[in-house]
Amino acid sequence: MHGSRGAMLGSGGYEVGSKRQRMMQSNPYLAVGSGASYGYGGTFPVVRLRGLPFNCADIDIFKFFAGLDIVDVLLVSKNGKFSGEAFVVFAGPMQVEIALQRDRHNMGRRYVEVFRSYKQDYYNAVAAEEGAYEYEVRVSPPPTGPSRPKRFSEKEKLEYTEVLKMRGLPYSVNKSQIIEFFCGYKVIEGRVQVVCRPDGKATGEAFVEFETVEEARRAMAKDKMSIGSRYVELFPTTREEARRVESRSRQ
Repeated sequence: MHGSRGAMLGSGGYEVGSKRQRMMQSNPYLAVGSGASYGYGGTFPVVRLRGLPFNCADIDIFKFFAGLDIVDVLLVSKNGKFSGEAFVVFAGPMQVEIALQRDRHNMGRRYVEVFRSYKQDYYNAVAAEEGAYEYEVRVSPPPTGPSRPKRFSEKEKLEYTEVLKMRGLPYSVNKSQIIEFFCGYKVIEGRVQVVCRPDGKATGEAFVEFETVEEARRAMAKDKMSIGSRYVELFPTTREEARRVESRSRQ
């Protein structure tokens, strides 16, 4: 049951996920445990997760980060449905460094991406949950000075080529399954590349080339649809990136 708040406790014993704890822009300190606190300065201890199972609940994330002190878990919804993403706030910056080491570890059959996030992205997501305004998220580290966050619809504004990148694939996926996934779209069958590591193990990524740019854009309708038990993310990319990745996989 994603999105639940309140009943669960972090390993420090404090209640997790209350609105008061999450909406604390005006307070530069975060109480941890029995009252100890620290200043955030420029580092807010939050990470973002991507690739979570659609049936993921807060408790699954607690288990994934077992041994770390979690202050809040926010499961992100898009159009009323769980997006497979979450924000996790920890008790301090050191906890974040440890959490980042769990990048691409598995939760069930899915590997989960863990990467740094930003205080404003977390607050925007909280506000969206409360119905305040549309959830926004940066897609790259912020430049020096003020900047406007980019929205999830940013994919629609990207420059397209004939190539799409797939992420979140089952490790056992083959080219035939990918071609079947894009049934009804004009895939160049000889230009389907399943990415593997040098040891031959799949990474969960692939590159697919279509007959035209417009066909690649049209195929983005399959973004977040499933192959087997995994939902798949699609991203516009280039032939050059596909070649670079293929070259690295052979080294």
